[in-house]
Amino acid sequence: MTICPCCGFKSADAASGVYSEPCVSCGAHSVGEPLPRPEHELPAYGRSLLLAVTGAFAVLVFLSQTILALVQDSARAATSPLALSSMIPFDFWAWLAAAETAAWRLKWAVIPLGILVVFGSRRIYQSIKQSPASFCGLGYARKGYFASALVPLLVLILIGITVPARLRHRQWAIEAKDYPSIRRIDRAFDEYRQLVGSLPGEPKDLLKRLPDEDGSIAEALRNLDTSNYKPTADLAAVPNTQPRQLRGAVIRNASLSTADDSLSERLSFTNYELPLPGPDKLMGTEDDLVVLDGVIYKASEAPRHRGTGTATAKRTR
Repeated sequence: MTICPCCGFKSADAASGVYSEPCVSCGAHSVGEPLPRPEHELPAYGRSLLLAVTGAFAVLVFLSQTILALVQDSARAATSPLALSSMIPFDFWAWLAAAETAAWRLKWAVIPLGILVVFGSRRIYQSIKQSPASFCGLGYARKGYFASALVPLLVLILIGITVPARLRHRQWAIEAKDYPSIRRIDRAFDEYRQLVGSLPGEPKDLLKRLPDEDGSIAEALRNLDTSNYKPTADLAAVPNTQPRQLRGAVIRNASLSTADDSLSERLSFTNYELPLPGPDKLMGTEDDLVVLDGVIYKASEAPRHRGTGTATAKRTR
C-alpha cells in the first residue's frame, strides 16, 4: 500500500515502493524512493491527555455541585449574619447530604457519561495498554479512566441510598394531602362544641349552626368522606332520671320522634371517631386513616380501646 504524498490517495500499484505510473488521483509522478522511517519516534500523548481531562472534568463537576449544595443548605440553616461567615461546615453528615443532593442533580448526566466510559474511554485505555511504546502517560490515562468511571458509580450509589427516604417522604406527602381538611373539620367541631355544648350528631350539622363565610368548612366536607363519622357520649354525665311516663290517650298520640328528640337533648357528644380512606381512596385497606378527637392515626396503629368518658387524645395534640 502506497500513499501519494501530494493528495493522500492510497494505491496498491507499486510493488517496489515507487509509482511506476502517475497518481490516478492527482497525476503526480514519483521522484524517488520513500523516506525511511525515523530511528527514534516520540510516543503520542493525545489519548492519555484525553482520558485525564475527561476524568478531571467529571470529578470537578461533581465536586462543584456538592459544594454548591452544601453552601445552599448552610445558607438556609443560618439564623444570623454571623452564621454566614462559615458557609462550608466541616461535618461528614453535612457533606454526605450535599453529595446526595448533587447526585440527584446530576442523575441525567450519568447516562451519557456512563456510555462514554463504556464505549469510549475503555477502548482508548485498552489501546494505550496494548502499545505502551507508542503512547506515553499511561499512569495519567489510568487515573483519568478510573475517575470518569468512579463518578457515575458514586452518583448511582448516593441515589440508591436516598431512594427509601424519598419514597417515605413521598408517601408522607400523599397522606398529608387531606390533613388541612381534617384540621379544619376538627376546629369546626371545637367551635360547635363551644356554641352548642356538644359535638354534632352529623358533620353536616356544622353548616347549619356555624358561620362559614370563606367556605372552608364546606370545602373540607367535600374533600373528606365523613359518612363513617361516629360521635360518642359521656354516659356517666347523662342524668339517670327517667322521663315521666305518659298515660291514657296521650301515650297513644305521642310520636316516636318526640322520644328521640328528648333522648338527644339529654345526650352530649364528647368524643368522635372519623375513619377515612387512605391515598388509594378505598376503605378497608392497610393505608386507611382514623381521626380520634383530632389526632390522626393509621388504622392499624390507632388505639383499640378508647375511654368514652375522657378525651385523652385531644389533650395530646
